[in-house]
Amino acid sequence: MNHFTEPQKFDSKDTQPLMQQVHHQKDEPNIWFGEQRMLLLQLTSLASFRKEQILTLGLERAKGFFMRLGYNLGQRDAELVRRQFPSASPEELFRAGFELQTLKGSVQIEEKVLEVDIEKKHFFSQLNMHDSFESEMLISELGLNTGPCCWVLMGHISSLASALIGQEIIFKEKECRGCNDNACLFEGRPAKEWEDHADFRRYFNSTPIIEELYELQDQISVLRDKITESDTLGNFLGQSEGFKTVCNLAKKASYGKVSVLLLGETGVGKELVAKGIHENSKRSDKPFVAVNCAAIPPELIESELFGVEKGAYTGATQSRPGRFERANNGTIFLDEVIELTPRAQATLLRVLQEQELERVGDTRTRKVDVRVIAATNESLLQAVDEGRFRADLYYRLNVYPINIPPLRERREDIPLLVSHFLKKYESFYNLKTLGLSELAMKTVLNYTWPGNVRELENMIERGLILAENGVTIDAQHLFPNFKLASDSQVISPSDSLVPDQNQTNELTNNNSNKTWLDEAISQTGSMEKIEESILKYAIEKAEFNVSEAARMLGMSRPTFSYRLKKLNIEV
Repeated sequence: MNHFTEPQKFDSKDTQPLMQQVHHQKDEPNIWFGEQRMLLLQLTSLASFRKEQILTLGLERAKGFFMRLGYNLGQRDAELVRRQFPSASPEELFRAGFELQTLKGSVQIEEKVLEVDIEKKHFFSQLNMHDSFESEMLISELGLNTGPCCWVLMGHISSLASALIGQEIIFKEKECRGCNDNACLFEGRPAKEWEDHADFRRYFNSTPIIEELYELQDQISVLRDKITESDTLGNFLGQSEGFKTVCNLAKKASYGKVSVLLLGETGVGKELVAKGIHENSKRSDKPFVAVNCAAIPPELIESELFGVEKGAYTGATQSRPGRFERANNGTIFLDEVIELTPRAQATLLRVLQEQELERVGDTRTRKVDVRVIAATNESLLQAVDEGRFRADLYYRLNVYPINIPPLRERREDIPLLVSHFLKKYESFYNLKTLGLSELAMKTVLNYTWPGNVRELENMIERGLILAENGVTIDAQHLFPNFKLASDSQVISPSDSLVPDQNQTNELTNNNSNKTWLDEAISQTGSMEKIEESILKYAIEKAEFNVSEAARMLGMSRPTFSYRLKKLNIEV
């Protein structure tokens, strides 16, 4: 189940549907609004940060920085209210955005004028912004300003309106309490109705901070290329220690002709590493031929790899070279090499030792110069013990093994890979998203990835297809069976935290026949036995760390130790 409750009819006087988007996790220090993680931040800290930005960047650059921050927030809020009230009109959605700002503590918005005509592309609005956090921040912490100071709110309301109305809307602050006006008055119109819209739009474009950096651009590019060269291997991407180890080994192997054996689970990127080795070698301008040995029928594997002469068998109507001849002077990648037949293994051994081969049905010996990179996700040594793989071929291939770690052992690479696959498939499908929600990214980082990088790529592609254009990819887009933790809480009408009723009902229905309490009583028979079982389970789960076990059960260490002693449980 997603964070979002069932869509409801919009009522500007009822903020409960929006309040229900706030979730707290008991066992984690997280606050969620929809699928975005939120923070409670002291206004004084934000004021200090704003002051530092003005002093460091200058007033105009700092203004642009905070307006872009607001613009991004407005995009997210537009998505949330559209999802929560799918049948609401643009005006109703816009007003829902007002309530959202109030709920988040940013500002109380009073609507003076709101005129919307989608067909005629007409929009005009005047809003009184009461208790603006930015004007209050200026008055209480930074002192009065010489111009409008509600930069984040201007960016936010402009973005919110643009997304909901379907055309570029710009709001300007005509009056501001931060510069000693009576109120903060915002006025919004279509961008082209403002004479200075081109100049104003520049605030939403990120620009370099220090002009002098332009003079060093060439040097920076050279340094970046050197860093890229040392930390990457073709399209094999990452930044973890495991990734760097693989790159280092692969680059050393690329300098010679030594046979390389790539080891790792399915989907870890063995072919990408093989291509990286080829591209970093002196053979990079020669052919790279990849062969999946498991995909070729056993009776055809020899002819596919080593070629066939006309009439060698029924159906061989013409002579043709095999993959090794096509890869001459280049590199051949033999994936799932463990699937080779005994005859193909013997021929491969000869190619490796003598650099020569004979086509099937031919007596002529042909010289080949091919760099062999083999790969498998099974143990070749075990296959040797079982008699399925030649020992002499194993030792010939295993001259330079490289073990590629699974994705779950290099989780630091996941955000980089997610970004790469998003760009790839956004371009392929001509779509644009706002990326993964924070909950979706957290779920991706915690998943075990049995299919590794290939599974991650497929999941990102599916999520992009399921998500609508211009919105965030949610956890449910990636994991169709994803459900929120059962201890999730929402805000009740009385502003207190209570369990999410939807999940409570679901949990009750699922366990209506037999709850875990029924099972515990039937198996133990007494309160003392239940307590003893829980304490023992916590101790074992904490690997006999008493402090950790106490934390699991929400007890102090002395209380936990007392209960252990009382029940004669030895640790």
